[in-house]
Amino acid sequence: MTDTTVNPQSLPAGLVIAPQLPEILRPVTIRRGLVGLLRGHPTVAIGGALLLTLVLIAVFAPYLGTVDPTALAPAKRTRAPSADFWFGTDVLGRDIYSRVLYGARVSLTVGLSVAIFASAAGLAIGMISGFIRWADGILMRFMDGLMSIPPILLAIALMALTRGSVGNVILAITVAEIPRVSRLVRSVVLSLREQPYVDAAVACGTRSPMIILRHILPNTVAPMLVQATYICASAMITEAILSFIGAGTPPTIPSWGNIMAEGRALWQVKPYIVFFPAAFLSVTVLAVNLLGDGLRDALDPRMAKSL
Repeated sequence: MTDTTVNPQSLPAGLVIAPQLPEILRPVTIRRGLVGLLRGHPTVAIGGALLLTLVLIAVFAPYLGTVDPTALAPAKRTRAPSADFWFGTDVLGRDIYSRVLYGARVSLTVGLSVAIFASAAGLAIGMISGFIRWADGILMRFMDGLMSIPPILLAIALMALTRGSVGNVILAITVAEIPRVSRLVRSVVLSLREQPYVDAAVACGTRSPMIILRHILPNTVAPMLVQATYICASAMITEAILSFIGAGTPPTIPSWGNIMAEGRALWQVKPYIVFFPAAFLSVTVLAVNLLGDGLRDALDPRMAKSL
């Protein structure tokens, strides 16, 4: 094909060529990659930056001016925050700054572990329940039974059967969080299995395991990833509650819940003992929730505000 230019003089009488209109809309630019995700969704950037900072603090806690978080110093107990003790000391003379930084390891380990294990187990249960009809009634009735018990009470009951440790806390909270993931995945699978491409795969003779792996699983990753962030935040709060009431990690392990439990008796006269671990817990949960909200907006096309 060759471009032809119409001569205005060759047009019939009464016809003219319309002038070229100026560009009103800006050209569409598609942002791809991590940089585009962070620019398009500031909540992901803010939440991710806060969470990364807290992870680095937990990893490099021994190199951030800390001391042994379990070292007792009765002569220095209940010291107010100062240049020597940045966050003060507790009733046993232990440095609260060191205990808070080391406590970040416990909370982040519990939150991330529960999110991974609960998401994996809930994904398997939800996909089987949503795609295999005869298994739906059995699995979902069991999940409904677990959901009828408040998660904190279920975790306390499970912890009462075992000794206090970080591993048992992770197990107890994971069992309590699995029904939430399985119900979400089941609802997604129920809508996906009615799609035309699934019917076409069934008509072609594709077996159910291959349909689940090729067509169902990829479409459940996005909502499950968002749900995993909320489970992580919920798990950290639950761990702090369990430690606060004495049903979580042992007192010898520094965690934010243990620190707040030890300082609640002196809250009115020494509020800093509770304030610093509570502030770190709040900032961590806020970071995870911001990251989850940003991922929800980024992964859900209906939430997109612009191209």
